[in-house]
Amino acid sequence: MIRLVNINKSFNGQPVLQDLNLTIPSGQTTVIIGLSGGGKSVLLKHIMGLIRPDSGEIWIEEEEINRLRPRDLYRVRKRFGMLFQEGALFDSMSVGENVAFPIREHKRMSHVEIEKLVCEKLALVGLSGIEAKMPSELSGGMRKRVALARAIALDPDIMLFDEPTTGLDPIMTAAIDHLIIETQKRFQMTCVVISHDIQSVFRIAHNIAMLYEGKIIEGGTPEDFRQSSNTIIQDFLLGRAPENSIKSC
Repeated sequence: MIRLVNINKSFNGQPVLQDLNLTIPSGQTTVIIGLSGGGKSVLLKHIMGLIRPDSGEIWIEEEEINRLRPRDLYRVRKRFGMLFQEGALFDSMSVGENVAFPIREHKRMSHVEIEKLVCEKLALVGLSGIEAKMPSELSGGMRKRVALARAIALDPDIMLFDEPTTGLDPIMTAAIDHLIIETQKRFQMTCVVISHDIQSVFRIAHNIAMLYEGKIIEGGTPEDFRQSSNTIIQDFLLGRAPENSIKSC
Protein backbone atom coordinates (compact mmCIF):
# COMPACT_ATOMS: atom_id res chain seq x y z
CA MET A 1 0.00 0.00 0.00
CA ILE A 2 2.66 2.55 1.09
CA ARG A 3 6.39 2.62 0.33
CA LEU A 4 8.97 5.17 1.44
CA VAL A 5 12.25 4.92 -0.45
CA ASN A 6 15.49 6.63 0.67
CA ILE A 7 13.67 9.52 2.36
CA ASN A 8 15.79 12.41 3.63
CA LYS A 9 14.49 15.47 5.45
CA SER A 10 16.29 18.21 7.36
CA PHE A 11 15.05 21.32 9.15
CA ASN A 12 17.45 24.28 9.51
CA GLY A 13 20.32 21.99 8.60
CA GLN A 14 19.38 19.40 11.25
CA PRO A 15 18.72 15.93 9.75
CA VAL A 16 15.47 14.36 10.94
CA LEU A 17 14.99 11.52 8.43
CA GLN A 18 18.05 9.94 6.81
CA ASP A 19 17.89 7.43 3.94
CA LEU A 20 14.72 6.05 5.49
CA ASN A 21 13.07 3.02 3.89
CA LEU A 22 9.74 1.60 4.99
CA THR A 23 7.06 -0.62 3.45
CA ILE A 24 3.56 -0.57 4.97
CA PRO A 25 1.38 -3.55 3.96
CA SER A 26 -2.18 -3.11 2.79
CA GLY A 27 -5.06 -3.99 5.12
CA GLN A 28 -2.95 -4.25 8.28
CA THR A 29 -1.92 -2.09 11.23
CA THR A 30 1.69 -0.94 11.29
CA VAL A 31 2.91 0.78 14.46
CA ILE A 32 5.95 3.08 14.33
CA ILE A 33 7.84 3.36 17.62
CA GLY A 34 10.86 5.42 18.60
CA LEU A 35 12.25 8.01 20.99
CA SER A 36 10.44 11.29 21.61
CA GLY A 37 11.49 13.96 19.13
CA GLY A 38 12.87 11.31 16.80
CA GLY A 39 10.82 12.28 13.74
CA LYS A 40 7.81 9.96 13.94
CA SER A 41 5.22 12.71 13.43
CA VAL A 42 7.34 14.15 10.61
CA LEU A 43 7.30 10.72 8.99
CA LEU A 44 3.51 10.55 9.31
CA LYS A 45 3.14 13.95 7.62
CA HIS A 46 5.36 12.75 4.76
CA ILE A 47 3.08 9.76 4.22
CA MET A 48 0.07 12.06 3.91
CA GLY A 49 1.88 14.46 1.61
CA LEU A 50 1.76 17.36 4.10
CA ILE A 51 5.56 17.58 4.04
CA ARG A 52 7.75 16.93 1.01
CA PRO A 53 11.10 15.17 1.52
CA ASP A 54 14.38 16.78 0.51
CA SER A 55 15.01 13.62 -1.49
CA GLY A 56 13.49 10.16 -1.90
CA GLU A 57 10.17 8.74 -3.04
CA ILE A 58 6.80 8.17 -1.36
CA TRP A 59 4.49 5.71 -3.09
CA ILE A 60 0.81 5.26 -2.34
CA GLU A 61 0.10 2.09 -4.30
CA GLU A 62 1.19 2.98 -7.87
CA GLU A 63 1.45 6.76 -7.42
CA GLU A 64 4.62 8.58 -6.39
CA ILE A 65 3.03 11.48 -4.56
CA ASN A 66 6.00 13.89 -4.71
CA ARG A 67 5.50 14.13 -8.47
CA LEU A 68 1.78 14.82 -8.35
CA ARG A 69 0.14 18.11 -9.21
CA PRO A 70 -1.75 19.78 -6.32
CA ARG A 71 -5.11 18.61 -7.68
CA ASP A 72 -3.94 14.98 -7.86
CA LEU A 73 -2.27 15.16 -4.44
CA TYR A 74 -5.57 16.45 -3.01
CA ARG A 75 -7.32 13.43 -4.56
CA VAL A 76 -4.83 11.06 -2.89
CA ARG A 77 -5.20 12.80 0.47
CA LYS A 78 -8.95 12.16 0.40
CA ARG A 79 -8.10 8.47 0.81
CA PHE A 80 -6.65 9.25 4.26
CA GLY A 81 -8.23 9.68 7.67
CA MET A 82 -6.14 11.26 10.41
CA LEU A 83 -6.54 11.09 14.18
CA PHE A 84 -4.33 13.75 15.73
CA GLN A 85 -2.72 13.42 19.14
CA GLU A 86 -5.14 15.78 20.91
CA GLY A 87 -8.14 14.99 18.71
CA ALA A 88 -8.09 18.49 17.16
CA LEU A 89 -11.84 19.02 17.43
CA PHE A 90 -13.32 22.43 16.63
CA ASP A 91 -14.26 23.79 20.06
CA SER A 92 -16.84 26.19 18.60
CA MET A 93 -18.75 23.35 16.91
CA SER A 94 -20.97 20.71 18.45
CA VAL A 95 -20.02 17.04 18.26
CA GLY A 96 -22.42 16.54 15.35
CA GLU A 97 -21.03 19.54 13.50
CA ASN A 98 -17.46 18.29 14.01
CA VAL A 99 -18.25 14.88 12.52
CA ALA A 100 -20.28 16.46 9.71
CA PHE A 101 -17.53 18.92 8.75
CA PRO A 102 -15.57 16.70 6.29
CA ILE A 103 -18.82 15.32 4.87
CA ARG A 104 -20.10 18.82 4.05
CA GLU A 105 -16.71 19.74 2.57
CA HIS A 106 -16.35 16.75 0.26
CA LYS A 107 -19.76 15.23 -0.45
CA ARG A 108 -22.98 16.49 -1.99
CA MET A 109 -25.56 15.22 0.43
CA SER A 110 -28.78 16.58 1.88
CA HIS A 111 -28.96 17.79 5.48
CA VAL A 112 -30.98 14.71 6.42
CA GLU A 113 -28.47 12.36 4.76
CA ILE A 114 -25.57 14.04 6.57
CA GLU A 115 -27.33 13.80 9.93
CA LYS A 116 -27.96 10.09 9.34
CA LEU A 117 -24.31 9.49 8.44
CA VAL A 118 -23.12 11.42 11.50
CA CYS A 119 -25.33 9.24 13.70
CA GLU A 120 -23.91 6.10 12.08
CA LYS A 121 -20.28 7.16 12.60
CA LEU A 122 -20.86 8.13 16.23
CA ALA A 123 -22.61 4.81 16.85
CA LEU A 124 -19.55 3.00 15.46
CA VAL A 125 -17.39 4.55 18.19
CA GLY A 126 -19.98 3.97 20.91
CA LEU A 127 -21.22 7.55 21.27
CA SER A 128 -24.81 7.53 20.06
CA GLY A 129 -26.98 10.49 20.96
CA ILE A 130 -24.34 13.11 21.84
CA GLU A 131 -24.55 15.14 18.63
CA ALA A 132 -25.65 18.31 20.48
CA LYS A 133 -22.87 18.26 23.08
CA MET A 134 -19.85 20.56 22.82
CA PRO A 135 -16.28 19.20 22.94
CA SER A 136 -15.71 21.02 26.25
CA GLU A 137 -18.39 18.82 27.83
CA LEU A 138 -16.57 15.60 26.95
CA SER A 139 -13.87 13.59 28.69
CA GLY A 140 -10.52 13.06 26.99
CA GLY A 141 -11.49 9.57 25.89
CA MET A 142 -14.80 10.75 24.45
CA ARG A 143 -13.04 13.52 22.52
CA LYS A 144 -10.71 10.93 21.01
CA ARG A 145 -13.68 8.82 19.95
CA VAL A 146 -15.46 11.79 18.39
CA ALA A 147 -12.26 12.61 16.52
CA LEU A 148 -12.14 9.01 15.27
CA ALA A 149 -15.77 9.25 14.11
CA ARG A 150 -14.85 12.40 12.15
CA ALA A 151 -11.73 10.72 10.74
CA ILE A 152 -13.75 7.80 9.33
CA ALA A 153 -16.63 9.99 8.12
CA LEU A 154 -15.48 9.72 4.48
CA ASP A 155 -14.71 5.98 4.68
CA PRO A 156 -10.94 6.31 4.13
CA ASP A 157 -8.93 3.25 3.18
CA ILE A 158 -5.83 4.54 5.00
CA MET A 159 -5.95 5.73 8.63
CA LEU A 160 -3.13 7.55 10.40
CA PHE A 161 -3.05 7.75 14.21
CA ASP A 162 -0.65 10.12 15.98
CA GLU A 163 -0.29 8.96 19.61
CA PRO A 164 -4.01 8.05 19.91
CA THR A 165 -3.81 7.06 23.60
CA THR A 166 -1.66 9.91 24.96
CA GLY A 167 -3.01 11.26 28.25
CA LEU A 168 -5.54 8.47 28.76
CA ASP A 169 -5.82 6.12 31.74
CA PRO A 170 -5.15 2.37 31.19
CA ILE A 171 -8.85 1.49 30.90
CA MET A 172 -9.58 4.17 28.30
CA THR A 173 -6.33 3.30 26.49
CA ALA A 174 -7.53 -0.29 26.17
CA ALA A 175 -10.91 0.98 24.91
CA ILE A 176 -9.26 3.14 22.22
CA ASP A 177 -7.04 0.21 21.22
CA HIS A 178 -10.14 -1.94 20.87
CA LEU A 179 -11.75 0.73 18.68
CA ILE A 180 -8.67 0.84 16.43
CA ILE A 181 -8.69 -2.95 16.10
CA GLU A 182 -12.42 -3.11 15.37
CA THR A 183 -12.31 -0.18 12.92
CA GLN A 184 -9.42 -1.75 11.02
CA LYS A 185 -11.20 -5.10 10.82
CA ARG A 186 -14.59 -3.65 9.88
CA PHE A 187 -13.29 -1.52 7.01
CA GLN A 188 -10.15 -3.53 6.15
CA MET A 189 -8.16 -0.31 6.43
CA THR A 190 -4.44 0.16 6.19
CA CYS A 191 -3.57 1.74 9.55
CA VAL A 192 -0.37 3.52 10.54
CA VAL A 193 -0.02 4.30 14.24
CA ILE A 194 2.59 6.24 16.20
CA SER A 195 2.73 5.12 19.82
CA HIS A 196 4.97 5.10 22.88
CA ASP A 197 2.65 2.81 24.84
CA ILE A 198 4.29 -0.61 24.59
CA GLN A 199 1.26 -2.54 25.84
CA SER A 200 -0.87 -0.73 23.28
CA VAL A 201 1.67 -1.44 20.52
CA PHE A 202 1.56 -5.17 21.12
CA ARG A 203 -2.24 -5.15 21.35
CA ILE A 204 -2.94 -3.49 18.01
CA ALA A 205 0.05 -4.12 15.73
CA HIS A 206 0.31 -6.57 12.88
CA ASN A 207 3.73 -5.03 12.14
CA ILE A 208 6.12 -2.78 14.08
CA ALA A 209 8.85 -0.47 12.77
CA MET A 210 11.49 1.17 14.98
CA LEU A 211 12.65 4.68 14.00
CA TYR A 212 16.04 5.56 15.44
CA GLU A 213 18.38 8.40 14.42
CA GLY A 214 16.34 9.07 11.29
CA LYS A 215 16.23 5.49 10.01
CA ILE A 216 14.06 2.42 10.38
CA ILE A 217 16.48 0.13 12.16
CA GLU A 218 14.19 -2.88 12.32
CA GLY A 219 10.74 -3.96 11.15
CA GLY A 220 8.73 -7.09 11.78
CA THR A 221 5.90 -8.70 13.67
CA PRO A 222 5.31 -8.15 17.40
CA GLU A 223 6.88 -11.55 18.03
CA ASP A 224 9.95 -10.54 16.02
CA PHE A 225 10.34 -7.50 18.27
CA ARG A 226 9.88 -9.48 21.46
CA GLN A 227 12.70 -11.78 20.38
CA SER A 228 14.92 -9.08 18.82
CA SER A 229 18.60 -9.17 19.73
CA ASN A 230 18.96 -5.46 18.97
CA THR A 231 19.89 -3.77 22.26
CA ILE A 232 18.33 -0.45 21.17
CA ILE A 233 14.99 -2.16 20.66
CA GLN A 234 15.18 -4.13 23.90
CA ASP A 235 16.12 -0.98 25.84
CA PHE A 236 13.11 0.80 24.35
CA LEU A 237 10.67 -2.04 25.03
CA LEU A 238 11.86 -2.34 28.64
CA GLY A 239 11.93 1.43 29.22
CA ARG A 240 15.63 1.22 29.94
CA ALA A 241 17.99 4.11 29.21
CA PRO A 242 20.96 3.11 27.01
CA GLU A 243 24.27 2.90 28.86
CA ASN A 244 25.84 5.76 26.90
CA SER A 245 22.98 8.12 27.86
CA ILE A 246 23.42 7.20 31.56
CA LYS A 247 27.16 7.91 31.43
CA SER A 248 26.59 11.27 29.76
CA CYS A 249 24.15 12.50 32.42
